[in-house]
Amino acid sequence: MIPINDENPTELTPWMTVLLIIANLVSWYLFQGLGEMQRLEASVYVFGTVPCEVTSACPVQGLGAEALLTSMFMHGGWGHLLGNMLFLWVFGNNIEDSMGHLRFLLFYLATGIAAGLAHIWFSPLSNVPAVGASGAISGIMGAYILLYPRARVRTWFPPFFFFRLPAVVFLGVWFALQLFGGLSSLGLPETQQGGVAVWAHVGGFVAGLLLIKAFDRPRLVQAKRNHVQLRRDEVAPLRW
Repeated sequence: MIPINDENPTELTPWMTVLLIIANLVSWYLFQGLGEMQRLEASVYVFGTVPCEVTSACPVQGLGAEALLTSMFMHGGWGHLLGNMLFLWVFGNNIEDSMGHLRFLLFYLATGIAAGLAHIWFSPLSNVPAVGASGAISGIMGAYILLYPRARVRTWFPPFFFFRLPAVVFLGVWFALQLFGGLSSLGLPETQQGGVAVWAHVGGFVAGLLLIKAFDRPRLVQAKRNHVQLRRDEVAPLRW
């Protein structure tokens, strides 16, 4: 399922969502050489989260715990990058709209770090670096399903089918797939658990559910739910 857009208009210009997308694209260019193999591999091992380095189960050769932050801006390929940026745009602008720009940035980073910690918890001895914005984006999706479950998401089922699904259906199915993937990997050797950090997705999503009430601005959320357009002077104090 690929989200194309959502039918959930915004009050605020999503500057922080745009800046995060730009930051990921700039990192892809400057640090990862637009996917050139040697630079890509080097960047992943330096800036990616290596669980055993964080848990001190192996020598630190990258950034160690600091990579919980930097890994959010690294990706493993063009498809990984563009897919994450699409999800960030579709769901991020509405979550930014529900809390303001600075709160959104803090929420994004907090859920991304929580996602990385969840991955480490379930794979503490792994020496495989984990990269990508999907943990933080999972946090956004967790917030979205709680705040706007009835919002419609225009969804593409490749290669031909388009549907308008309620967010609770789209995101609920997505989360169920991540949880099933995580549970099915329990007990398997880490070398057989696949290349997707599904527990990071689960952890980020749950963090989004738990943290959203600490970050959202109820007045903005209620206006969106009730399709009420706030006056400019009402919105201005809530931007940040």
